Amino acid sequence: MASSLYQTVIDSIVARIAAGDLLPGGMLPSETQLAYDTGVSQGTARKALMVLEQHGIVRREQGRGTFVTARTPESSLFNFFRLRPKDGHVVQPEVLSETIIHRSATQIEQETLHGTPTTVIEIRRLRSLIHMPRVIETAVISADMFAGIERRSPLPSALYVLYQQAYGLIVLHADEAITACAAEYQEAMDLRIEVGAPILRVERCARDILGRLIERRLSLYLTNDLSYMVRLE
Repeated sequence: MASSLYQTVIDSIVARIAAGDLLPGGMLPSETQLAYDTGVSQGTARKALMVLEQHGIVRREQGRGTFVTARTPESSLFNFFRLRPKDGHVVQPEVLSETIIHRSATQIEQETLHGTPTTVIEIRRLRSLIHMPRVIETAVISADMFAGIERRSPLPSALYVLYQQAYGLIVLHADEAITACAAEYQEAMDLRIEVGAPILRVERCARDILGRLIERRLSLYLTNDLSYMVRLE
């Protein structure tokens, strides 16, 4: 019973964030108020906030209160950009080129992206790292959920910050499938390598705090002296 009670508090807070009632960086009601609003004990409300903090949805500041996590370019880069030098330190990628188009959704995009969109926005970018082109990145999002995003071009390096700040969509986690492949002609030209050279193919599905799949992304990485680093905990 206790588990379902604090889940009720969690669901209530997540729904308010998703609806825009609680904005990124905004303060949540006190534990006492949350308990009153949801009909649970203060201890149950406290436990719900602890779970939300563990998932990175809120942050708690001693003596000040609890706030909706505002994703920063630094935190987004650290969490979601995994290409690193051998020593593991985070290096800021640069966007060399950007193309944004509207097109019809493929069958898998329509079936998997939230809202079953018939039209999507494709954002293709070439990124450099340590003064060399390293990444060809293609993100696909719903044209309905991200209306007008092309008018914001050039987009910031960290797209997930833009998703949160402009559309109220907080990417909480992403699933990735990683395989090796050979560079085709255009990919080789972009990355300045030979056709057939080995590159890393990473397919990502990013979900928001409600578990909705809001972005599909394909990234092609030239690793060479770099590594794709993941921490398992």
